[in-house]
Amino acid sequence: MDVSWIPGSADLVVVIVAAVAVLGGAGAYLKSRRRSGEPTQRGYAPYPVDDAAVRETPAEPSVVTEAPESPDSRLARLRARIGGGLGASLLAIFSRGALSQDDWDELEETLLLADVGASATDDILAGLQARLRAEPDGDPRTMLRAVLIETIDPTLDRSLRLAEPGAGKYEPIVVVGVNGVGKTTTVGKIARMLVAEGHAVVLAAADTFRAAAADQLETWGARVGVPVVRSDREGADPASVAFEGADRARTDGADVLLVDTAGRLQNKAGLMDELGKLVRVVTKVKEPVEVLLVLDATTGQNGLAQARVFAEVAQVTGIVLTKLDGTAKGGIVVAVQRELGVPVKLIGLGEGADDLAPFDVEQFVDGLLGS
Repeated sequence: MDVSWIPGSADLVVVIVAAVAVLGGAGAYLKSRRRSGEPTQRGYAPYPVDDAAVRETPAEPSVVTEAPESPDSRLARLRARIGGGLGASLLAIFSRGALSQDDWDELEETLLLADVGASATDDILAGLQARLRAEPDGDPRTMLRAVLIETIDPTLDRSLRLAEPGAGKYEPIVVVGVNGVGKTTTVGKIARMLVAEGHAVVLAAADTFRAAAADQLETWGARVGVPVVRSDREGADPASVAFEGADRARTDGADVLLVDTAGRLQNKAGLMDELGKLVRVVTKVKEPVEVLLVLDATTGQNGLAQARVFAEVAQVTGIVLTKLDGTAKGGIVVAVQRELGVPVKLIGLGEGADDLAPFDVEQFVDGLLGS
């Protein structure tokens, strides 16, 4: 069509061509959104959207860049990080020769500052004094080592109560503790440790109240190469996620299900209801073999108040002490065992992926004393 007679016709042609191009691009964009199921306008989706509360995230073995360290070598490697100032303080006291009353008072203060606890400190000093009376020329440091080992009690079963890898026995482990103690990271590290032992593991992200918890656990799952069951909806029912995780572990023939739980501690009643429900629904598939309580060693005696609450609302079978490398208060091991009557089974000694180790009494005491 000849439009040359129209004034400004050249500009008009340019405008028309540009408009056609824009409309064509918009049409292609809308078609692509419809094909992908993405809403074309607010509140509208041309295809149904899956609102399932729980989804299963497959493992991504290709993400794993390093093999986990053997659990047998971890505590030996990390022993030097345990003692901190306690070993140096004790060495200074014992290097003076015969212990005066001032030395005994300083020894008592040192143990109390290390969060051993008043009752345990009295028992340790009484045991040391009895040994020195029986053997006046003995080495006080060697005797203190023996008393500490005795106090921490090497006879307690500190192993995770799991069948051999590949035994075909799916076994749930529920991990509890307040937010901020490194609970979700600890769950990931436990998974890594179990994978190193040959266990097939499934993770359940049942902490649905902290937005980053499920994402954090999913990252660990990809890193270790194990599947993660999680909810896409913040604030979803933790028990439903735990149940789906249990069902997935049983269906897959996994050895272990590790359940991460919420760490809210507003009131004991709410915590009891939530944890109780979660354990009950997991028990419908199989009763948990372990309920592990994660405590931050740097909180010292303050952490014992948290421990008491969890011990009252859940049948805690073992303790995981994190951040022991960042404190000279390693004596909390003695205090928390006495308080709860359950053994410390694992200790965290750093930020690294393999900085979680099975607890060994003698190696721990040697690290504590700087031996």
